[in-house]
Amino acid sequence: MFDADEAADAKALNDIADWCDRFTPLVALDLPHGLFLDITGCAHLFGREAALMRLLCSVLTVQGFAVSAAIAGTSVCARTMNRHVHGRIIRDGEEADAVRPLPVSALGADDAITRGLRRAGLKTIGDVASRERHEITARFGAGFTTLLEHALGQGDAPISPRKPLPDYIVEKRFAEPVATEGVISATLSRLAEMLVGAMGQQGKGARRLEAHFFRTDGAVRALMVDTGQPVTRAEVIDRLFYERLGALSDPLDPGFGFDLIRLSASRTEIVVQQQRDLDANVHDNDELTALIDRIAARIGGRRVVVHLPQDTHIPERAALAAPAQHHLAAAVQAAWPARVEGEPPLRPLRLFEQPELMEVPLALVPDGPPRHFTWRRATHTVMRVEGPERVAMEWWKQNGQALTRDYFRIEDEAGLRFWIYRDGLYERELKDNEGKPVPAKWFVHGLFA
Repeated sequence: MFDADEAADAKALNDIADWCDRFTPLVALDLPHGLFLDITGCAHLFGREAALMRLLCSVLTVQGFAVSAAIAGTSVCARTMNRHVHGRIIRDGEEADAVRPLPVSALGADDAITRGLRRAGLKTIGDVASRERHEITARFGAGFTTLLEHALGQGDAPISPRKPLPDYIVEKRFAEPVATEGVISATLSRLAEMLVGAMGQQGKGARRLEAHFFRTDGAVRALMVDTGQPVTRAEVIDRLFYERLGALSDPLDPGFGFDLIRLSASRTEIVVQQQRDLDANVHDNDELTALIDRIAARIGGRRVVVHLPQDTHIPERAALAAPAQHHLAAAVQAAWPARVEGEPPLRPLRLFEQPELMEVPLALVPDGPPRHFTWRRATHTVMRVEGPERVAMEWWKQNGQALTRDYFRIEDEAGLRFWIYRDGLYERELKDNEGKPVPAKWFVHGLFA
């Protein structure tokens, strides 16, 4: 006897679902202890339905699981049969005859509905099916009637797969498990050529690629790479996965070997043909995009960013960091404020993510800069000042809580230049709840070169 661990059970069920992806990409959870597999068009790869079910159940049984399975034309009929009989295969049109002898508890309805059916003398599904539908609906609800019809094969409730179906899938199954890096790389190369050929027939390229490696012990490893432009060449796919495999902190451990390797394009786009012989910019963009893809495959797409200008005067919001793979074109066409020739920059080269508080013992009021200030335990004397530049906060976003800022460009006795601001206006915003004036707070927001 062991205490139930629902979290561990859910994880184990998800791991089994990952393993079942080798049979079909359409796998759905039937909580708390079941799975739905849509094997339409897949059963012939394993010697028809009976051989597929025997293979699946035998492998899971060897791993220590108690398994029961059934195959039917509808998911509800298969689940109903599975709750009472193991190993049945129901052909299309035979669902009603198959489930009629089963007890009503096999439908999986609420306990209250099951007890109500038994009190009414309806002990089997056939007894319930013999009654008029409007009688069943009036007594037990439309939801139960729909469940009954699906079990009888008179309707179908589509399953909700755990993962969306990729646009294109190619895979390689091995009679003997493979474990060497050379064989795995060669297999990925062949799959990449097959994938590119399939996409090329419809004029598409891959924007997201996924490789799944199925081990013989049931473990599944998955790798994913994104691209900045639709990929239409197999060698580019090879290069991206080479970078991805080389950057893994946890190596791709084959264990006793992989018996299935699958490559899929989960997101594709139509390829737009461009003049590549005469336009040098097209070649430059292709090289830059390829470089970004390789770096992103190694260190992650979120770490390779471009900055886009934003329509706001708030300094920390004037630029948005976005993934370079998806916003490179927008970054190239972005229009930034032009710098005035012969004038110092209005914004510092280094802007802090969070303004840092500094101590100001004395400042000229109401709008003057400080004479001295202490920042990071060092005291600085102000020698030169430019400003103030007044920046009002966006009241329609801040609910009136943010204070007006006065920015100053200052230089100390050592030649260091700072971008500082006072938070709030004297005699207008710097007041407490009783209306009395309070000291202003000063911040360092950035450093000039």
